[in-house]
Amino acid sequence: MIDLSKLITESRNPDTLNLDEMTPFEIAQIMNQEDEKVVKAIKEVIPQIATAIEWATQSLRAGGRIIYIGAGTSGRLGLLDAVECPPTFGVSKELVVGLIAGGEKAFVEAVEGAEDSETLCEEELKEAGLSKEDIVIGLAASGRTPYVIYGLKYAGSMGCKTVAVACNRGSDIGKEAKLAIEPVTGPEVLTGSTRLKAGTAQKMILNMISTGSMVGIGKVYENLMVDVKQSNEKLVVRSQNILITATGCSREEARTVLEQADGHVKTAVTMILSGCDVEEARQKLSQAGGNVRLALK
Repeated sequence: MIDLSKLITESRNPDTLNLDEMTPFEIAQIMNQEDEKVVKAIKEVIPQIATAIEWATQSLRAGGRIIYIGAGTSGRLGLLDAVECPPTFGVSKELVVGLIAGGEKAFVEAVEGAEDSETLCEEELKEAGLSKEDIVIGLAASGRTPYVIYGLKYAGSMGCKTVAVACNRGSDIGKEAKLAIEPVTGPEVLTGSTRLKAGTAQKMILNMISTGSMVGIGKVYENLMVDVKQSNEKLVVRSQNILITATGCSREEARTVLEQADGHVKTAVTMILSGCDVEEARQKLSQAGGNVRLALK
């Protein structure tokens, strides 16, 4: 039998022993108080997160991918971060990948036993064409999920940089990875429900890694999403707003230049700020590796 008693994520929170007797206000209040501990816990692991951002940036520059692996809540958070990258940063859906124990159907419905498999993740990584340029980030609040442990083990054997994100210090997945990020968020308000503080911590860390690495490969100018895809009406307007903010142009000019740039905000910004046509802007960006700030020098 698995011994979970030593995991802080599975221990009882002494401040919520009467959770079933609390009023709605008291429940909201205690959960808010507990959530404050998440930010403090993450502050303790900023150096490790910074290393993960650096490694992820290096992988992307080398033609590799960011691959998240996880089960349950952790796997869903990896998938969520992965699917949000294409519309935000204009990257292909293959650049940031989320693998969850039990497959994509496990995003909406638990697949029993999948997280305990010692071979499933390796099979899925092989199917995904894992290469040594990829960075593999294993997610497990408990830090002991076999699916993640053996996935990291295989990725390591392939020469990949590997990162473990867990909410227990000295975790099994942390021991398997080249880098361990282990914010200790403490016992949950609802005992063992790691979709709460532990899930919040993992989401925050993934936000940092994906956003930081996209900044690193030139997907951002100043603090603007200059590679955003105009996939819906809201994003069309946002693209115009980004161009207006970055250059000070009018709405009419933003529409015109974006049309000339085939909707590519980064090209449009370079055109206006450099006073050049679309072909020259594309050339400048190409020579600068897609970095607008460098293209403007």
